[in-house]
Amino acid sequence: MSFARRPAPDPAAVTGLTGTPVRRVRPRSGTLWEAELDDGRTVMVKRSDERDAVRAEAAGLRWLAAADTVRVPGVLGHDERWLVTERVATGVPSARAAVRFGRDLAALHASGAPAFGAPPPGGPEDAYIGLAPLRNRAGGDWPHWYAEDRVLPYLRAAVDAGTLRSAEAAEVERLCARLPARAGPAEPPARLHGDLWNGNVLWGADGEVRLIDPAAHGGHRETDLAMLALFGCPHLREVVDGYQQVAPLAEGWAARVGVHQLFPLLVHAVLFGRPYAEQALAVARTAP
Repeated sequence: MSFARRPAPDPAAVTGLTGTPVRRVRPRSGTLWEAELDDGRTVMVKRSDERDAVRAEAAGLRWLAAADTVRVPGVLGHDERWLVTERVATGVPSARAAVRFGRDLAALHASGAPAFGAPPPGGPEDAYIGLAPLRNRAGGDWPHWYAEDRVLPYLRAAVDAGTLRSAEAAEVERLCARLPARAGPAEPPARLHGDLWNGNVLWGADGEVRLIDPAAHGGHRETDLAMLALFGCPHLREVVDGYQQVAPLAEGWAARVGVHQLFPLLVHAVLFGRPYAEQALAVARTAP
């Protein structure tokens, strides 16, 4: 998928998905539009031309919503190319909202998943994280699944693209081999957003956080928190404090943040190049 602007949605298509006539459509980005409906609502319309990407995102949003914890925009309709969701009126991040977000995120994770790597119900095995392919298939214990299905596929892609040298990749592979002994206490699969960087956290005008653009799957709860930390999140300390009030993190969690960031760093290395590969190498070289 490229960043180029795609053709705007046909109002008739949006009407077919929502059951309500469209007054006008306004662009927000290359793949995102606002559509104003006859009943006064404004909805978001997103386009993807990648196979099953819309189905994966819609299934992920519904799976997160079913936990009745962190709020997500409701899915109003979708087909193979278009996804229509509720629009979120955004506000200013606050410490109070961050604490509540942390509590709700802990409850979301605790709602669980059938297995590490399990896709949302109705979601495809071959999904996406941002612009990168993401395979969701049920695995065994977390360290082996994380290495085999999250770290190593993107490591190999980075080597194939020339972003990482083979000798450098070996350092990441050695970290993967150490994971069973360094992953911390075993935990059950959590229901993850899966792409929880700050851009996918909307601070609502009503004081509640909504999450958008999930790459939802069963995973380790520390991974969502590590991604929030990777690219910066307003009031992150308060988010973690709220989380710990509901579901205290296992001892040593802070030392494992880099390990959980390795996956998104390698995804970014594949998509955006060498600087992210160097960050991934720094994690491999300094992880306990």
